[in-house]
Amino acid sequence: RAQNQFVAWYLPKAFGHAYLACPDPHCPHHVESQQLTMDAYPGHDTGDTMASAPRQTAVSLFSGGGIGDLALAANGLEVLVASELRPDRASVFEHNFPDVTMLCGDLAVTKNEVVRRTEERLHGRTLDILFATPPCQGMSKNGRGKLLQRVGNGERVLLDPRNQLILHALDIAAALRPRVVAMENVPEMANTIIEDRDGNIRPILDILRDTLGADYEGRAEVVEFADYGVPQRRKRLISIWTRSKSLQRRLADKGSLLPPRTHAQHPTPGRQPWVTISDSLVGLPKLNAGSAETATSDMPYHRVPLLDADKYFWVSHTPEGGGAFDNQCANLACGYQGNPTHGSSRNAAGVNRSRRSTPVRCAQCDALLPRPWVREDDGSVRLMSGYTSAYKRMRGDMPASALTRNLSYACSDHKLHPTQHRVLSLHEAFILHTVSDYPYRWTRADEKRLSDKTVREIIGESIPPKGLEPIFAGLCDGLRADEAETSSQTVPGSVKATSPVRQPPPSHALPLG
Repeated sequence: RAQNQFVAWYLPKAFGHAYLACPDPHCPHHVESQQLTMDAYPGHDTGDTMASAPRQTAVSLFSGGGIGDLALAANGLEVLVASELRPDRASVFEHNFPDVTMLCGDLAVTKNEVVRRTEERLHGRTLDILFATPPCQGMSKNGRGKLLQRVGNGERVLLDPRNQLILHALDIAAALRPRVVAMENVPEMANTIIEDRDGNIRPILDILRDTLGADYEGRAEVVEFADYGVPQRRKRLISIWTRSKSLQRRLADKGSLLPPRTHAQHPTPGRQPWVTISDSLVGLPKLNAGSAETATSDMPYHRVPLLDADKYFWVSHTPEGGGAFDNQCANLACGYQGNPTHGSSRNAAGVNRSRRSTPVRCAQCDALLPRPWVREDDGSVRLMSGYTSAYKRMRGDMPASALTRNLSYACSDHKLHPTQHRVLSLHEAFILHTVSDYPYRWTRADEKRLSDKTVREIIGESIPPKGLEPIFAGLCDGLRADEAETSSQTVPGSVKATSPVRQPPPSHALPLG
């Protein structure tokens, strides 16, 4: 993957090549990422058999920096139009996908333009895949049944307006009538309710099904992406709806539109062990957040923020897989290991709260334990309140915990390196998120500086492309089977792929507005 300042980009097996690139432009191993982006994928005069046939098409909504779109491109899909709210992320997308029409802005405002520009680029063909990843921050963990019961009792329920963004994606789907609609979100989406166009409070998935209409069949499934060989535990709800006859037959036969899982925590015949952190990060230079000299390296993005003296004390005594709130006495003259550990319990209202009685001083020698503390104005010290998963190390023999936008903060959820005294570097995040397996540059098209904060956000709000790639591969195979079937019926003996002509939307389709 990456060693000694070299960056290896591995393209999918269908391409039959792997590219090794050095960041030094004077080195003979230097390969421009942009050239890889344009030349390595099918459809760019590669001589590949896929390039000679019409490319399948896609539209990408809530695209971020285009991490998910790497999986679309790896399957030979031509992304025609993309939409992203934030200019910084849209600019990164444009640098990596210069042939895609990027529409930056609120989808509620740009959706008509998305439809118009897509129709222009389709030239009468049918859109194959609409891929949408609406924001997940507003997805509620509250029980759907209780919320619906409150609505039924006439109560006014305060709903998160961010969840309404999915309606604009459905407006686009209703107008374009793609052969496949694929959506990704947190598992809580399955239990999230929103207000539909008629003012009714309904489950999101019911609105999705009714908007698309009877021509579409599909289902939503929770996917653990570690089960597809991603060195990161990341569960997401994948909702796939299709009017492809081949895919509908697959759904009826298999009960799923997802490919078989390839990996498992406990391997079985046909399934390999999960890919671990230790498997993935081997050979990288060691870092230490205790000083400026040891917290960085010559490798791009392989650097970590410094920890102050208190935080370093807590972290440096935290064992692999353990949390700093459970650390024992670090006084060499004492070393008592029986201090009560931290935890949480539910109060009378059923709310999960961290224990307030967890000691911050050793029961034997009274020395401060290396546990997260807060110094009060009077000089006293108390245990820091917060989640018990804060200041917690990952396990090297497991995939990483889900990488979030807070991946560079030690106080966030399970963010400490398994053995080194620090958080993960962004370079390590690229590997664990499988971005490093694809040709991708962390650069803006407008050449403005790209902040680490934006990089973290792009990672935290995207799906590892290696996990998405087999999902889209299966969908593309099904669509090609439709085309071959149509072709053989039209011209006996022929299996030449053709792009079907777009059908008009059904009468129930939502108007854009």
